[in-house]
Amino acid sequence: MPPDSLPNEPQIDAEELVNGISEWVAIESPSDDQAAVNRMADRVVSECQDVGLAVERIPGEDGWADLVISRSGDNDVDGPGILVLGHIDTVHPIGTKEGDNPLRREGDRLYGPGIYDMKAGTFMGLYAYRHLHRFERKPNLPVTFMFIPEEEVGSPFTRKYIEAEAAKAKYVLVGEPARHGGKVVVARKGAAFFTLRATGRPAHAGASHADGRSAIKEIARHVLEIEAMTDYERGVTLSVGTIKGGTGTNVVPRECEAQVDLRVITAEDGEEFCQKILNLKPYDPDVTLEVSGGMNRPPYEMSDSGRALFEFARAACLEHDFDLQYTPLTGGGSDGNFSGAMGIPTLDGMGADGAGAHTLDEYILISSLVPRTKMWVKLLERLK
Repeated sequence: MPPDSLPNEPQIDAEELVNGISEWVAIESPSDDQAAVNRMADRVVSECQDVGLAVERIPGEDGWADLVISRSGDNDVDGPGILVLGHIDTVHPIGTKEGDNPLRREGDRLYGPGIYDMKAGTFMGLYAYRHLHRFERKPNLPVTFMFIPEEEVGSPFTRKYIEAEAAKAKYVLVGEPARHGGKVVVARKGAAFFTLRATGRPAHAGASHADGRSAIKEIARHVLEIEAMTDYERGVTLSVGTIKGGTGTNVVPRECEAQVDLRVITAEDGEEFCQKILNLKPYDPDVTLEVSGGMNRPPYEMSDSGRALFEFARAACLEHDFDLQYTPLTGGGSDGNFSGAMGIPTLDGMGADGAGAHTLDEYILISSLVPRTKMWVKLLERLK
């Protein structure tokens, strides 16, 4: 009889999952609101201590909220263990749960800001450990949870801590949301971000147009150049996402700024295209062009050890009639990029199924919670 159905074992309760996830979502925590994210960190600390995890809370830097690291202390085995990554920040401003996407249940859907990306998945990982704790069962390996406070902005404060913990891990499990109907993630594109700033010469647009040097014109030419670098066959995409500049319709604009997003499949492509962007030169010699930025998250590809981890998870899921599949590649980044790029077997997208990440129609499917939490339980307990 598989461990998830031992006699007298408390069953995984869908309603308990719904209630716990809802309580987390009710604690709104936009990345740039340090106090709000720290309220979420307070909740996480309390729940970790309730199940006997040793908690370390690292004060945030540069205005970010605190990082919470929780470790199991009751394993008989030392050495590399399981690192669980989950973030507790969201992209939605305070008030979204009562306004544009109220926390509510409609049939099989549970709505709320940040519920899909990724408070549900973060909660499920901790719930799985709590489930084992209730039945006095232990993972084979030490387990470390990291609750990241600023993943949605690229983990600038916590990256060094994530990579340090990943270097000590045998496996990494990531609670990011499921993809395409319940698939896990085994590879992600890398992401780079750049800022282009052009400085020209202002002039009256009517009386002395020839004396001006337009910063907007300069940036516009680079927009076309950058967008033309997109190569779908190589999986390389570039997008100029925002532009701002100028002071008035009748003024030749002195300043303009653009933000650029780059996604790549391989580290080699990342290096090549980063250099292309960083080495851009002004078209107009009288305009100054400054380019800054670089790789934010390295790409990670499925390795042999990563495939073995997926197959282990799939076999465990088949025991409860859940045919786990994976999506070959996704363009979105996560903290799993860091561990995956380091060569640590990483299984990402282990969170709830649903849709609407970063939108005002964000929801999870309640029917996905129990089978996916069983997956968490089995991996935490059985991985060796």
